[in-house]
Amino acid sequence: MADELDPDALADGSEPLFSFGVIADIQYADLEDGFNYQRSRRRYYRHSLVHLQGAIEDWNKERRPPSCVLQLGDIIDGYNAQYKVSEKSLELVMDTFKMLKVPVHHTWGNHEFYNFNRDFLANSKLNSKFLEDRIVQHPETTPSENYYAYHFVPFPKFRFVLLDAYDLSVLGIDQSSPKYEQCMKMLREHNPNVELNSPQGLSEPQYVQFNGGFSQEQLNWLNEVLTFSDLNQEKVVIVSHLPIYPEASDSVCLAWNYMDALSITWSHKCVVCFLAGHTHDGGYSEDPFGIHHVNLEGVIETAPDSQAFGTVHVYPDKMILKGRGRVPDRIMNYRREALC
Repeated sequence: MADELDPDALADGSEPLFSFGVIADIQYADLEDGFNYQRSRRRYYRHSLVHLQGAIEDWNKERRPPSCVLQLGDIIDGYNAQYKVSEKSLELVMDTFKMLKVPVHHTWGNHEFYNFNRDFLANSKLNSKFLEDRIVQHPETTPSENYYAYHFVPFPKFRFVLLDAYDLSVLGIDQSSPKYEQCMKMLREHNPNVELNSPQGLSEPQYVQFNGGFSQEQLNWLNEVLTFSDLNQEKVVIVSHLPIYPEASDSVCLAWNYMDALSITWSHKCVVCFLAGHTHDGGYSEDPFGIHHVNLEGVIETAPDSQAFGTVHVYPDKMILKGRGRVPDRIMNYRREALC
């Protein structure tokens, strides 16, 4: 369970093993403020870049700099495509990230695919796969080129796995391709609405066009990585744009086949945390297997007088999220089996 945190005083006074930064749903665009699709929440398109700059300044000034930053997807808004400024806006945000003194791991969300196709992203600065670690003696843990996923080790015995939540999707791929046809068939089987972004009347409301899912090939790979981590007595943090645990998310914003991914994480004792974005208003829950599911509050819906990012301090027995602005602090203890 995540307890209230007094960020200025840890009871045991111990130093963390390492830390990492987290930020989600920047969705920058050079536009006046607007609203979400339901017109219920304000979006601060231009100011999101100021928030990013503030986060980077903060991370750079930390007494113990984070080992890396996880950018949880939707780095620029889909409106950029409408105004034909996608590449210009991406360049501006990536130039801002250059101020950061540590590596950034980028996940891909729906807004990446509103702006670019998958081939463009694979050859762009948003492909951070060059930061991966390989387990040479276990080739089955090497990801396929068919999806954008990899794993890396920021500190001994801690492995981070970055997933491609739009591996199954109708976004960003050639509409004449067999995969597009397969994904559209899957979507229409679960969503008969004319407007495929509408969850109205659906028994499985996550089956909307702005979500996606994990192919069986990617899930098999994830299972292999987690099997290795179990044997190697590692602790694993999984990173995805889309959440997979309903208690930490609204029912619409989940990955299409979230249960398939969840069942794999539940079959491995190594997984301690699952980090996602997408929901914008955040969420948290510890599942029955002791995995902490954290959905980070989105920068795009954060008022100019607040903030939305955090630093996770990693200890042998817990992780402590020190949030800024509307990201709350959390203490996330590992389950007893994960303390070995």
